[in-house]
Amino acid sequence: MRILVVEDEPLLADAVAQGLRHEAHAVDVVYDGGSALERIEVNDYDVVVLDRDVPVVHGDKVCQVLAERNADIRVLMLTAAAGIDDRVAGLALGADDYLPKPFALRELSARVAALGRRARPAAPPVLRRAGISLDPYRREVHRDGRYVPLSRKEFAVLAELLRADGTAVSAETLLEKAWDENADPFTHAVRMTILKLRRKLGDPPVVLTEPGVGYRIR
Repeated sequence: MRILVVEDEPLLADAVAQGLRHEAHAVDVVYDGGSALERIEVNDYDVVVLDRDVPVVHGDKVCQVLAERNADIRVLMLTAAAGIDDRVAGLALGADDYLPKPFALRELSARVAALGRRARPAAPPVLRRAGISLDPYRREVHRDGRYVPLSRKEFAVLAELLRADGTAVSAETLLEKAWDENADPFTHAVRMTILKLRRKLGDPPVVLTEPGVGYRIR
C-alpha cells in the first residue's frame, strides 16, 4: 500500500515509517498538516496515519478535507488524548480508526492493514493465480507448493500484480504502490524487480510483459 504518515515528532514519525516499510508498504512522511495536504493533492494514498495535533494545519482540518475530497483514503488518527469524547470527536470528523498514544507499532501496523483492506475492493486473504499463492499476513509466497523467498519490494510488486487478477499493471502504478515519493520516476527499479521476480518464480514464466501497457500474471 501507499501510506502517508503525518506526525510532528520526527523520531516517532520515522519509527512508524520504518515499521510500515518493514511490512513492504511504500511510506511518505511529513511533519505538519500543510505538507500533508500538499502530498495528498499529488499522490494516491491508500491510508493516512494522522496525528491530530500537527502544526500549520491542524489534524482535524486535514481529516475534514480528506473526508470531503478523498472518500477512498482511509484515516488512522493518532492522539495523546485518550478520552472517549476525544475518540468520538475524531471519528466524527471522518477518521476511520483512532489510536491513542503511546501505542505498540505492531498494533498500528495491524490497524493500517485492516484499513487498507477497506480502502480497496475485497480480496481473498491469500492471493492466488497461475500456481502462485501469496499470504499478505505471513508474508509468504509459494509456487506450486515451493516456497519462494522474496525481498520486500519483490513481495510488494507481486502482491499488486496478483491483486490485478490478470489485468496489466503499468510500471508507473507499481512504482507508486511499492516505492515512496523519493523514487526516481525514470529509474529502472521496476524492470529490475520484475526480472528478479521472474528468476525466483522459475519456469514456465508467469509474469508477462504487455508492451506499452505494463506487466501481468498470466
